[in-house]
Amino acid sequence: MMLSIIAVVCGLALLVWSADRFVDGAAATARHFGMPPLLIGMVIVGFGTSAPEMVVSTLASWQGNPGIALGNAYGSNITNIALILGLTALISPIAVHSQVLRKELPLLTAVTGFALLLLWDQELTRLDGCLHLLLFAGLMAWTIRQGLLQRADTLGEEMEKELVVQEMPLNRALFWLGAGLVLLIVSSQILVWGAVNIARELGVSDLIIGLTVIAVGTSLPELASSIMAIRKKEHDIALGNVIGSNLFNTLAVVGIAATIHPLPVESAVLTRDMAVMTALTVTLFLFSYGFRGPGRINRIEGAVLLSSFLGYTAYLILTAFKQAA
Repeated sequence: MMLSIIAVVCGLALLVWSADRFVDGAAATARHFGMPPLLIGMVIVGFGTSAPEMVVSTLASWQGNPGIALGNAYGSNITNIALILGLTALISPIAVHSQVLRKELPLLTAVTGFALLLLWDQELTRLDGCLHLLLFAGLMAWTIRQGLLQRADTLGEEMEKELVVQEMPLNRALFWLGAGLVLLIVSSQILVWGAVNIARELGVSDLIIGLTVIAVGTSLPELASSIMAIRKKEHDIALGNVIGSNLFNTLAVVGIAATIHPLPVESAVLTRDMAVMTALTVTLFLFSYGFRGPGRINRIEGAVLLSSFLGYTAYLILTAFKQAA
């Protein structure tokens, strides 16, 4: 048991560190090849911050642990909205100026509804996985078009500042791009092994482990980058990290996992976890969209989001204790 706990702690620490190096390397490489800052913020950072979830869920699906694969993806979405944005808004209210993000907010809500519809029969087949990936490909095409055509946007301006601060030579950027990816795979393997063993030792489902320990752990890169962004007054980056990550998690992470291995879906995923994720996504849209001007998540709304996360997590822990009893 102790070895499994050490594996989870070390795996998470290495996962977070390697994800950070991977994002830095990918963003710097894209910058060297002339990619616009807005596109880097929308695609590269969104993909990079979801890389831990993608690798962990892919390995879990490959090894026959569907609970970890789904729990990690949907649990990370819940963590991103309720914990990360809730905590960030408590530190400083989040003002939404980016027109691109205002377009992505209803898209995220629609994508969540799409995922809920495919889960309704309590099974994710390979066809369902392919549908996820097909929609993801279409979304990426739209995102790239937006990034190339949008001439001025606050998200692009904020990302431009970050790229200047984090500028690095191309050889170093390529090194961290490759090394970060390798370390992501290694650390994810260690994490999944430890998590599965802990679930067996405690007598709880791997879904609960995926929704709690792994989901929070793989969301740490988004937490760190959002808090750093809000302290620099880069509000759109703070929100963009979460929207981009949730789109990737819902479509790409789940899509890849289901394509590798069909995933049986526990009823609790539909009635508890997807219900919470859907409610939080709709709440995020209502808080952030700004129907009569720029959107804003104030401290009271941040407290509502954070309280939702604490209540949901407490319920999961009580459920785990009941399973183990």
